[in-house]
Amino acid sequence: MGGRVDESCVLTEGPWKHRFVGANGSRFHVAEVGTGPLVLFLHGFPEFWWAWHDIMVRVADAGFRAAAIDLRGYGASDKPPRGYDGYTMAADVTGLIRALGERSATVVGAGAGGMIGWAAASFHPKLVNRLVVLGAAHPLRLRAALFADPRGQLSASATVLRFQVPRFEHVLTRDNAALVGDLMTQWSSPRFAASPEFADYSARCREAMQIPQASFCALEAYRWVARSALRLQGYRFVKLMQRPSSVPTLQLHGELDTAVLPRTAQGSGRYVTAPYEWRLIPEAGHFLHQETPDMVTGEILRWLKTPS
Repeated sequence: MGGRVDESCVLTEGPWKHRFVGANGSRFHVAEVGTGPLVLFLHGFPEFWWAWHDIMVRVADAGFRAAAIDLRGYGASDKPPRGYDGYTMAADVTGLIRALGERSATVVGAGAGGMIGWAAASFHPKLVNRLVVLGAAHPLRLRAALFADPRGQLSASATVLRFQVPRFEHVLTRDNAALVGDLMTQWSSPRFAASPEFADYSARCREAMQIPQASFCALEAYRWVARSALRLQGYRFVKLMQRPSSVPTLQLHGELDTAVLPRTAQGSGRYVTAPYEWRLIPEAGHFLHQETPDMVTGEILRWLKTPS
């Protein structure tokens, strides 16, 4: 992977089509396959749309239109200097649902994408008909745990708290983005971290994080969370998120997740008034969609087909 990395590194060929779609004032890269009701997949940090390449094809084969996006600032999507706050990123998702010509969609989000999924469902319940969240606590559960569980979630979030340091994006991308690989190893189950699949996946994520501006944009979302805690905008976000979600929600969490501890994520159901299920996945870490794709695909399809 010598030389300068550019956006073409994420435009991998496959059974999907690559498209660029304008939504919420930015241009997003979307990989899309299948026809039927829309299922929109949101990756987490430090990933890109490829997080879903296997699962999206299986979901499409089951009769759905599967679309995996590069979030704002990642992969081949636009990398504007601002817009990494919870409101804008939730509006990106609902703007994309409309831009893809649909009235509503099922949203499936992992990690940071799961946090955005929680916000999108909470702020725009008419556009999100179902939600599947992997490895992500409800934002208010995470916020509470950072204060209430210093030895647990606060200590688990130590690396992410280092993202607040100015220009830390240069540390993230140093030595072929070695730190990205380290974080992924730390957050995965030991079995997955030792596998050839992990080596390939980690190499792809490290390369994508070296696309110009991607590392800065990825960290800006984390910086907003910390900055907003002390600002009116953050207070308003918390007030809005306190309204329980009326979207049927399935929450899957790895028992060995060291990025978002299971005990942090577990109380998220209190923010959902619709049908809600919590599933703890044994021997899996933070990247459930990569570690146990068969199980995750089965759960997504079951949730899509359960009468709401």
